[in-house]
Amino acid sequence: MFRRIPILREPSRPFSLVLAVSLVVISCAFAAEKDTTLSPAKRAQIEKAVSAFMTANSVPGVSVAVVQNGQPVWSAGFGMSDLEDSAPATSSTLYRLGSISKSITAVAILQLYERGKLDLDAPVQKYCPAFPQKDSPITSRQLLAHLSGIRHYNQDGKGDVPDDSARHFASMEESLQLFANDPLLSKPGTQFHYSTYGYTLLGCVLEGAASQKYVDFVRENVFRPAAMDHTQADDFFAIVPHRTRWYHKDKSGAVHNAGVLDSSYKIPGGGLISSADDMANFEVAILAGKLLKRATRDLMWTVAQPTEGKPSHYALGWFIADKFGVHTAGHSGGQQGTDTDFVIAPERNVGVVVLANMDNVNTGALADSVLKITLDLPDKN
Repeated sequence: MFRRIPILREPSRPFSLVLAVSLVVISCAFAAEKDTTLSPAKRAQIEKAVSAFMTANSVPGVSVAVVQNGQPVWSAGFGMSDLEDSAPATSSTLYRLGSISKSITAVAILQLYERGKLDLDAPVQKYCPAFPQKDSPITSRQLLAHLSGIRHYNQDGKGDVPDDSARHFASMEESLQLFANDPLLSKPGTQFHYSTYGYTLLGCVLEGAASQKYVDFVRENVFRPAAMDHTQADDFFAIVPHRTRWYHKDKSGAVHNAGVLDSSYKIPGGGLISSADDMANFEVAILAGKLLKRATRDLMWTVAQPTEGKPSHYALGWFIADKFGVHTAGHSGGQQGTDTDFVIAPERNVGVVVLANMDNVNTGALADSVLKITLDLPDKN
């Protein structure tokens, strides 16, 4: 049983910035954690970095996990998963992953490629006939690398699901209606245009190639072998144990419940929920070759360059970077009430996961700090 943490509050007064900071201090002291071999010194440094991050951003809850030597060595929850019910965040608290979902979808697509069930360079209509033909063919490889020309969300929101909408989409085919008939932004393969909708199309491709629903395929072929026992689609209407509440900080610094989001239209690109423990297990499975062969993993982590425009740093579902002299693969995510980041340093057999239940707080910076601590690197850029 996790220790229940009391909240200091005055009767009938709204949650305030001062209270948010107080929660960080109180609940960090009682962070529910799992610690095996991470040194006490590193753990103390990470806890200090998390506390500073939460205080600076008024974040109600954060969960962090560390993989070292290819094994999960430490994880902890800090603060609150639910401010109203005084429920502490733990390493098993479920957060919206946001675009981290893309890396999971990429693994599933490449499993089908590995098994000879999906041609990465075939037109997508071979597997998803519901998507209309364009002037030039679009391939799964281009979708994975954001080179398809399919748009992302419009800045004015026109044609997209409105903010604070609980509109539910029953299938991938129904979700395609949001963007399928829109013109491409560029000829496929020529320019990088980040697109969550492109991953919705990939979900349709996966279902056609696998003859199975997306959620069922990833559960059986990614979550189960990787011991991601609680990772699932973010069903807005379901009762999901250990799922966090979602928070947003307005311009005045006041913390509120975040807006409504039914992510059923973008499950493959931004609609999964998971925990720090489950995502650490995902990193372990990737490093150990449980989900993909080494050659396929290398393909997945090879940057796909457009033929025109600026160079890309995106491979097949993963951002690739050299951070402070260390080669990394990972992804970030953000949407209503969540900000997430995970990173793997494959040559060092190390991984980090950071999940927060408030949007726009840059968990990537905290993930970088935790990675530096884990790798014994100096805290400078």
